Amino acid sequence: MDSKDNRNINITLKNEEDDKDEVIISLPAIFKKLKKYFLIWLVVAAVVLVAVFGGVTIQSIHRKPAITALVSFTHEGIEKGLDPNGMDFNKDTIKNPTVIENALTSLDLPLDQLDNIRHAIDIEGLIPADTMDKILTYKNVYENANSNNLQAAQSMLDIPIFPTQFKITFNYAETGFNRKTAVQVLNTILEEYKSYFFDMYGYNESLGSSVNSLDISGYDYTEAIEVLKTSLDALSNYVNQLSTNDLTRFRSSITGYTFDDLYEAVETVKSIDLDKVSSYINANNLTKDKNASMDYYEYRINELTRLKTSTEEQLTSVKESIKAYEKDQIIIFGNGAENTDTEATQSSAQYDDMMKQKLELTNTLATTKQNITYYRERLAALQKSTANSPKKIEQVDKQLDDVKNKISELVENIKLTSDDYYENVTFQNAYNILVPASNTLSSTMSVIISNVKVPLILGEAGVFAIYFLIAFIAAIRAEIIRKKRDKEFALYRDETNARIEENKEENKEEEKE
Repeated sequence: MDSKDNRNINITLKNEEDDKDEVIISLPAIFKKLKKYFLIWLVVAAVVLVAVFGGVTIQSIHRKPAITALVSFTHEGIEKGLDPNGMDFNKDTIKNPTVIENALTSLDLPLDQLDNIRHAIDIEGLIPADTMDKILTYKNVYENANSNNLQAAQSMLDIPIFPTQFKITFNYAETGFNRKTAVQVLNTILEEYKSYFFDMYGYNESLGSSVNSLDISGYDYTEAIEVLKTSLDALSNYVNQLSTNDLTRFRSSITGYTFDDLYEAVETVKSIDLDKVSSYINANNLTKDKNASMDYYEYRINELTRLKTSTEEQLTSVKESIKAYEKDQIIIFGNGAENTDTEATQSSAQYDDMMKQKLELTNTLATTKQNITYYRERLAALQKSTANSPKKIEQVDKQLDDVKNKISELVENIKLTSDDYYENVTFQNAYNILVPASNTLSSTMSVIISNVKVPLILGEAGVFAIYFLIAFIAAIRAEIIRKKRDKEFALYRDETNARIEENKEENKEEEKE
């Protein structure tokens, strides 16, 4: 088939007169019709564009399209799906009722919208591009791994993947807010969550609250000392843990303290101020209720005695287990000319655990014995004591108040220093608002364009299909008319030629005659 045939489309039409008429339509003929109707198609396409864009715009504004924002978390453990405390991370804390309530209060909006807002917010996890690149790399390694490194490649694919970025979508149509207010609400919620994040994973607010809320007025003096000592021990452990985790030796710009400074301050109050009050109470046998204190001491002695007996039995059992336990032996062969063998003891986790348990029980037993001795001495002293001096009672009350005030001051300094540390060191970039919600013209147009893409493509495709179909049908009609005209012309020509031949034959016959 030549090049001319390659440019043609064969269309077969059937009618009653002929079994088959073949109509050949050339591409130039179709293009000629397309060109003929091009201006009409252009006008119709423009009308469809305006109609679809206008319709989608009106519909988008009427439907109040959702607004979106993007946040990220970078704290340690988030890539494994853990929060800063090592627990499972819950993305829905972003729309916690407390956070939304704080946001509405900040914007002076009614709180009755809280549930509507909470249900209108959707949170979708996104896996960052660099993580996806790693996944593809690992997949490529796995697919190309041979039998020798197949296990290593498989272990790469076992790496857990958890999103560190989250897309926040606010479908505010049901809330009754306009777009401007909805943008303010969502952005304020995201800002309030930052404070909520610091409060949840930063300073131990419950610890400080429990210490400050202590009311020692209902305790006897000795009991009050124990309560305050317990609180100071909790503060000491908390600050010591912060100091251990702090590798920067952070010094707060607010309080001027490091965690080591605060630890020493807590220990000073405990070992000097509190012990001073305790010694004054013990030296003067001060009590608010002598009989109640004696009953308390007897109760404590009995409890500690039972604890001592239980601990001794556990310690004896552990010692016997250690004695009976034979550690595994391994032989290390010597090197060199001497060819000597050395016997070494292989480490055993079970043996180490028993030794650790023995140490803990020994310490517990020693502390229990000391406490028993202390309470017995206090009981004996109270039995010999006389009435309390009002002046001494006033003095010890004042000393206890001073200690309580110092503890409250310590709690405040610890809180301020911890907040400063978590906000500017530990969680400085732990939570970030990458893309806030926006009410700009560009964001609105972005939503409209996003919504108009599909209907516009379908509309224009339909118009073009109709345009092409009309041109195609017109080309077929033109070809059919041309072919019919050619056929009539050929028939007329044949008839004319036949008549001419007949006339020639008649003329020849006449000439012969």
